[in-house]
Amino acid sequence: MAQRKIRSSSSVGTKTSRVTLNPKVARRSFLKLSAATAALTGAAMTTRMTAKAATSAATKAAYPDAKTVRSVCTHCAVGCGIQAEVRNGVWLRQEVAQDHPVSRGGYCCKGASAIDMVHSDKRLKNPMKRVNGKWQKISWDQAMSEIAAKLTSIREKDGPDALHLNGSAKVSTEMAYLQRKFAAFWGSNNVDHQARI
Repeated sequence: MAQRKIRSSSSVGTKTSRVTLNPKVARRSFLKLSAATAALTGAAMTTRMTAKAATSAATKAAYPDAKTVRSVCTHCAVGCGIQAEVRNGVWLRQEVAQDHPVSRGGYCCKGASAIDMVHSDKRLKNPMKRVNGKWQKISWDQAMSEIAAKLTSIREKDGPDALHLNGSAKVSTEMAYLQRKFAAFWGSNNVDHQARI
C-alpha cells in the first residue's frame, strides 16, 4: 500500500511518472549534497580552522604561582577525587583526579560544576525577599527573624509535623547532615530529597 502511495503510474503515451516522498530532492541531488557536506567537513577539520589542544605547560601558565590541592568532591557521599588549583587561598579551577580509586578519572555533572558554587556570577550572596512582585535585598538579621517567626507560628498552630524539609542535589553531604539534624531538633520526621520526587 505504501508503495502505491509513493509511486503513481499514469499511462500518458509511453511515459511513466514517478512521485517521490520529497520531489524537490531527488537521488542525484541528495548525493551531490552529501558530497558537498563531506568536503566542507573535511575543510573544517584542517589546521587553519581548528585549534590545537593546550599543553600542560600552557594551561599552567595562566596561574603560575598556584598550587594543586588534592581533595574530595562534597556534593554527595561517593567521594570522587578532585585536583583543585588554589592561589592565595582562592579556588581558581579544578581537574578530575585521574588516579583516584573511587572516581577513576571522572566525576558527574555536579562535581564538574562544583567550582560554580564559589565563582558563579549568578550565585546569590544576600537574602532576597519578594516585595510587591519585585525581588529586594534584605539583611541577614531581617531574613533570619522573619523565617524564625514564620516557622514558630506554623509550629504553634499545626505542630512540628507541619514542616517538611526537602533536600537538594546541589548541597554538600555536610549540609544535608545539618538539614536532617535540624529536622530532628524541630521534632519532624518529614525529610526527603528532590531526587526521589
